[in-house]
Amino acid sequence: MPLFITFEGGEGSGKSTQAGLLTRRLEAQGVSVLLTCEPGGTELGDRISNLLKWGDGISISPIAELMLFNASRAELVSRVIKPALAAGKTVVSDRFADSSLVYQGYGRELSLASVRAASSIAAQGLIPDITFLLDVPTEHGFARKGSAKTDRIEREHADFHRRVRDGYLAAARAEPDRWVIINGTLPEATVAGRIWQAVQARLSQRTG
Repeated sequence: MPLFITFEGGEGSGKSTQAGLLTRRLEAQGVSVLLTCEPGGTELGDRISNLLKWGDGISISPIAELMLFNASRAELVSRVIKPALAAGKTVVSDRFADSSLVYQGYGRELSLASVRAASSIAAQGLIPDITFLLDVPTEHGFARKGSAKTDRIEREHADFHRRVRDGYLAAARAEPDRWVIINGTLPEATVAGRIWQAVQARLSQRTG
């Protein structure tokens, strides 16, 4: 039975790197796997992602931002994630609905209940089997990014990003059976090893 695995974390947490590493390791083990990301992953999603990240000079309200992320998510679920899972593929996603809870709920300070409701519609009943939170202090994450070009959300003030980190930790602690919190400041290979151990344990539960 395929797994739906998601990676979450703040800016510079290393989640995208780890999602790629896990995908390659699963493939090496003969697992049929699909790697995707949010926002994006479809033609519509990529266009929405470009608008959300770079803005094209447009001011986007927090509620509109939430709806745009969920429009991208709904398309990704319908056209990519659900078909892949139905075909027996394990899906690894760099971000999913938890990102909206944290960024638009905690970061933008929208109603958590409203964010959950909107994201639930977009997710169409999909809940990850396991979610990895790569936790890094806000300052550490931005130091990692260095002089790289920053997008609209990355340019938000430090308090916003601290709320995001706090939100992630709160979400993870509320669902300990689904979330695995990993210290993202550890060496890349160490983080990858801990992720692999957790995935193997979940696979064993499925086949045991």
